[in-house]
Amino acid sequence: MAESSDLDRQIEQLKKCEIIKEAEVKALCAKAREILIEESNVQRVDSPVTVCGDIHGQFYDLKELFKVGGDVPETNYLFMGDFVDRGFYSVETFLLLLALKVPHDGPMCDLLWSDPEDTQGWGVSPRGAGYLFGSDVVAQFNSANDIDMICRAHQLVMEGYKWHFNETVLTVWSAPNYCYRHVYV
Repeated sequence: MAESSDLDRQIEQLKKCEIIKEAEVKALCAKAREILIEESNVQRVDSPVTVCGDIHGQFYDLKELFKVGGDVPETNYLFMGDFVDRGFYSVETFLLLLALKVPHDGPMCDLLWSDPEDTQGWGVSPRGAGYLFGSDVVAQFNSANDIDMICRAHQLVMEGYKWHFNETVLTVWSAPNYCYRHVYV
């Protein structure tokens, strides 16, 4: 891994949207992969925390979030949805180098792609992956897990956030410039 001063320099360059060397990107990806492999798939998140929804790789939206919410590590962030994907200034290439893949079926896919719907029980998702779930499913899950609400992302909501089922599910979306159109104020 690069020395601390090299890492600080690289971070400053990236914040200014300046290119770093390919070898540096590869070294950063290798170190990130090494760290992520050792991480648990369930993480404890200490408060206070700033919860962010999908940003879909919109680098300038990410910079704006940090400008408003505070820089890392002074501010603790939880990104719940697509922080990579699409966009001219996408950071997706970085994570593709890490070879992180989302399954197209199975429990992990269902967790990522299922959406709340004004229905009862489970339904077929128009996404082609995951399911639609109703308020009864949420009530049963929240009761079984002794929680009051589910905070989720991965679904565009025009206002930036949306409550479902009497405030037992909250969808957060943090990509105001999604696909180069202004989504919300």
